[in-house]
Amino acid sequence: MKYLLIFLLVLAIFVISVTLGAHNDQVVTFNYLLAQGDYRVSTLLATLFAVGFILGWVICGLFYLRSRIALGRAQRKIKRLEQQLSAADEQEVTASQPVVQ
Repeated sequence: MKYLLIFLLVLAIFVISVTLGAHNDQVVTFNYLLAQGDYRVSTLLATLFAVGFILGWVICGLFYLRSRIALGRAQRKIKRLEQQLSAADEQEVTASQPVVQ
């Protein structure tokens, strides 16, 4: 169901972009950092949207990867501390038992 909703959302965005592209065939001058170019409005909007979308996914992916690495480190630390705690409990139990002679 989730994938169906995502597919429908992407399909709706595609249909809207095609509709806007069909009605916006004006040529505009786009000045960017090093040069400038003449592009159709629809092409410029689609390109900038795609670049923004990809850049957003890359940034989110980097944050996700960073959090997964931190989670893995925390889980390893918890496991190590639990092992130390269980070892300390075993030593405490053996030390508290009376010595029978």
